[in-house]
Amino acid sequence: MELITRPAAERDIDAVLAFWGKAAEGKSITDDPAGVARLIARDPEALILAERDGELVGTVIAGFDGWRCSAYRLAVHPDHRRQGIAGRLLEAAERRFRELGGRRVDAMVLEVNERAQRAWEASGYHREDHWRRWVKSL
Repeated sequence: MELITRPAAERDIDAVLAFWGKAAEGKSITDDPAGVARLIARDPEALILAERDGELVGTVIAGFDGWRCSAYRLAVHPDHRRQGIAGRLLEAAERRFRELGGRRVDAMVLEVNERAQRAWEASGYHREDHWRRWVKSL
């Protein structure tokens, strides 16, 4: 039962969206086939999947705009949590960021998702309370 990580491809879009429906906390405005297709087309290495025996068990989006590294949609299937999958996904994301010259990772994590807060902390991330993010849907 080897865990592999790999970039998502267009053929994975439906599986990723179904997976996020089960494993992710909340739905993003871009959780639709067109949104995921745009991500893959713009940055084919950004959406990283974790698979075990061909089954999708985790995801993370590792975006880099040339200035800042951003991690989104870290999710692990409920039946596969507490097995180190989130850590492996973050290792893959961080390796990508280092290869691109990134120096700092920002992650947006829902305040109400305590399980996710603990996972990020266990992976060496810390919360900076002095930053407040303002967002607008376009």
